[in-house]
Amino acid sequence: MRSLRLWQVLRLSRRLWVRTSLIAVLGIVAAGAAALLGPVIPQELADRLGKDAVMPVLDVLASSMLAVTTFSLSIMVTTHHQASSQVTPRSHRLLLEDTTTQTVLATFIGAFIFALVSIILFRAGAYTGASAFVLFAFTVLVVVLVVVAILRWIDHLSRLGSMDETIAQAATRARETLAVARAAPSLLATPLPDGAPPPDGAEPVPAPQGGYVQLVDMAALSEQAEKAGAQIWITAVPGCFLVAGRALAHIHPPGALDTARVSAAFEIKPIRSFEQDVRFALIVLSEIASRALSPGLNDPGTAIDVLGRLERLLAECPPPGDEIRYPKLHAPALRDEDLVEDAFAAIARDGAPMREVARRLIHALNTLRQGDDPGLARAAEAMTRRALAHAEAALVIEEDKAALRRLAEI
Repeated sequence: MRSLRLWQVLRLSRRLWVRTSLIAVLGIVAAGAAALLGPVIPQELADRLGKDAVMPVLDVLASSMLAVTTFSLSIMVTTHHQASSQVTPRSHRLLLEDTTTQTVLATFIGAFIFALVSIILFRAGAYTGASAFVLFAFTVLVVVLVVVAILRWIDHLSRLGSMDETIAQAATRARETLAVARAAPSLLATPLPDGAPPPDGAEPVPAPQGGYVQLVDMAALSEQAEKAGAQIWITAVPGCFLVAGRALAHIHPPGALDTARVSAAFEIKPIRSFEQDVRFALIVLSEIASRALSPGLNDPGTAIDVLGRLERLLAECPPPGDEIRYPKLHAPALRDEDLVEDAFAAIARDGAPMREVARRLIHALNTLRQGDDPGLARAAEAMTRRALAHAEAALVIEEDKAALRRLAEI
């Protein structure tokens, strides 16, 4: 499990401005290093390639890269809005973390800043002797990076914001989150039975603000509990929504820990995230299918595609782990019923009037019913009955209803 500090650093690294700033700084460093490395270059090389060889290239980079960056940003914004309106508004969060887009835009801006700083230093007389040769070598490298970035950008633009690419990104994030959640269904704490309350007299830890729990730093909580000889009952796991003042956890014995330090181990934000919240990852995929089934789009093919991806995600996920790394902590375990509910309930409701969607849904649930995981099998059995009830109420032709009943074997 990642610590809260590491998770915040990783989340920061996925921001567009961070990667852009880093490459921009590299451009400034390269432009400044050219002036320092000049004395180590042989004079005969400096005589061949001087200011007249490098200045035209720098002028082209400085004049073109800003326009290319502005144009690329407008494309990115347009595709993000298109994906939000056609796929699901939650897809915008995935596209913002697209590393290819970030690297390409950062390369363009870095090249612009490198060229601009180099021209300024040239005009200021900072490049003397063989410094122009060093700058020429750096400029050639920047040109190569820009060409590679443009080629990657052309290839990426053919998929950016498309339905297939967005669904694939959502499925990939869901698979990663599901693997982590199945390996630690109770966040590596002692699992709590469903509905088990904290012990009598336990001290509640109030939430400092309202919102969704995005991450719980289990290692930090365990360290506090071990030092104080206390135990912590976690009631707000990732994905839980709560208002300020509601209990995040309970401490026993009361007064053994500072509640402010305990609450600091919970990351609470206005929106949900994919890091530890596997239910949210499944809901995003389910939303894509439900939106495709809306009268405005009427695209059952996309819903069928999402059903196939959800089927593979749950059927191929690893068995739940039983490691207890933090015995002083107690947390509710991830329920198989919640996974199946979040993945298929909305599609069962919205796809009930469409025979082809209902059949594909029953097929996916049959796969889980026949799988090796007894928990998922029981949850799929209950969801099959629910899907049949929706279909019975929505379908008109009796033959279609009978075909679904035969397929479900219920």
